[in-house]
Amino acid sequence: MATETLSYQKTTFIQRLSRVCTALVQRYLPDPFLFAALLTFAVFLIAMPVTQQSPLQMVNAFSGGFWSLLTFAMQMALVVVTGHAMASAPVFRRTLSYLAMTAKTPGHAILIVTVVSAIACWINWGFGLVVGAIFARELAAKVKGVDYRLLIASAYTGFLFWHAGLSGSVPLALASGSNLEAVTAGAVLSPVSTAETLFSSMNIVILLAMLITIPLLNRSMHPSADQVVTISPALLSLDESPEEEKSTDLTPAEKLEQSPWVNRLLALLGFSYIVMYFSENGFALNLNIVNFIFLFTAILLHGTPKRLLKAVAEGTKNTAGILLQFPFYAGIMGMMVAKGPEGISLAGAMSDMFVSISNEHTFPLFTFISAGIVNFFVPSGGGQWAVQAPIMMPAGAELGVPAAKTAMAIAWGDAWTNMIQPFWALPALSIAGLNAKDIMGFCIISLFASGAIIGCGLLLL
Repeated sequence: MATETLSYQKTTFIQRLSRVCTALVQRYLPDPFLFAALLTFAVFLIAMPVTQQSPLQMVNAFSGGFWSLLTFAMQMALVVVTGHAMASAPVFRRTLSYLAMTAKTPGHAILIVTVVSAIACWINWGFGLVVGAIFARELAAKVKGVDYRLLIASAYTGFLFWHAGLSGSVPLALASGSNLEAVTAGAVLSPVSTAETLFSSMNIVILLAMLITIPLLNRSMHPSADQVVTISPALLSLDESPEEEKSTDLTPAEKLEQSPWVNRLLALLGFSYIVMYFSENGFALNLNIVNFIFLFTAILLHGTPKRLLKAVAEGTKNTAGILLQFPFYAGIMGMMVAKGPEGISLAGAMSDMFVSISNEHTFPLFTFISAGIVNFFVPSGGGQWAVQAPIMMPAGAELGVPAAKTAMAIAWGDAWTNMIQPFWALPALSIAGLNAKDIMGFCIISLFASGAIIGCGLLLL
């Protein structure tokens, strides 16, 4: 214990590097909405000469894609709202508080939140984003001297693991066999089992290396005592429940608002479906069932409609960034995939460039890098697959690279650059009450470390 405390008084190379990155990000990284706006301008200007399209055609591509993520935006907003509602329930908070008490030092807190978030994101990315951020808040309230920014950043680094996990869009699309021949331009004709993708020896080795390295790296970035940024536990507290009127002169409507039977009956209905869903589908999590579980758990744990409505109202305040920015990223995606008169899109041109410099040994690595770059502009696993599969899968087949390895290179690339793409950090930042620039300096270090691990795995395994 004493040794660990003393270690924070010394400034290591990693601490100095993370301090420099954090300072640069604080100075130069714009607000996530401005980041989306700058990406919009950049794609608009670059796509015209590359795809030989006119400004009006790019305007049409932007507007055509603008509302294409409405369903997804609503799902993500509900991740924040239902996650907040569940976390603010007294029973759930006491459970998290008990778990947080197992961390005795700042270093332990960073290790625990990284591992918990990584495992949760591997199970399901939406579940992991919310649980990691909520757990990080609880650790900040319980562990003295822990840097709040690094806690939230560590929770977000768990998102590196999602596309190599049970909710990974690319490996699941390959396994489903749905429309594979068309999506892969004829390169893949039959389903590819998850035994060859998610549970391949290559993927498992990369996952284990990451699960060991990333928590230790995050712990090593913890600032020295004079540089730590903490937050008052009072600012992290959530109202356990509103004061309910004790008067006997309540109206029938007011009595109904405070009746536990309304919540109990709704919970019975909801959990009946949840049991049926898992009995019929196995442990197949998606955003809809995750939100369903969060919501009906909150309904049960809050006890009365009045308490639930207050918790939902509080959580709704955190969805502004999601509702504003997701349509702009949908517009960016529209411009990225819009094809000119010669059938070339900007996303396709990026992928083709990396194919042209690859051979059978370097192709998985360059596929990974190209996917990471495309992910800046198409921050969606499904969108990434739709853009790159018709180019990368046939190219890999021609070079003799297994389809499963090419697909996992795309999947890992999609997850990799999320560390410096604020899009996916929005739910966690909303729950934490932080801005992207507060955590991205730490995430840059994780980006380079994870890139080295994944790149070596794709080259050597």
